[in-house]
Amino acid sequence: REGDILIVSPGANIRRGDRVVVKTRKGEVMAKQLLRQNASRVELKSLNPAHDDRILKQDEVAWMARIIWVSQ
Repeated sequence: REGDILIVSPGANIRRGDRVVVKTRKGEVMAKQLLRQNASRVELKSLNPAHDDRILKQDEVAWMARIIWVSQ
């Protein structure tokens, strides 16, 4: 939600089902749930129903970090 504060852990292992923040090489930043990841792509489920799920090629991802805490 707008105004929430996220704390992420760039060094944490990321597993299927984790909530993550992803930054694309084009500069887009998004919070999603990791559905699956392999050598060629990353599949993400939107945490906000107003936004679509995403499938990104691995080379489109600048970085991805696991969300460890969210203010409410």
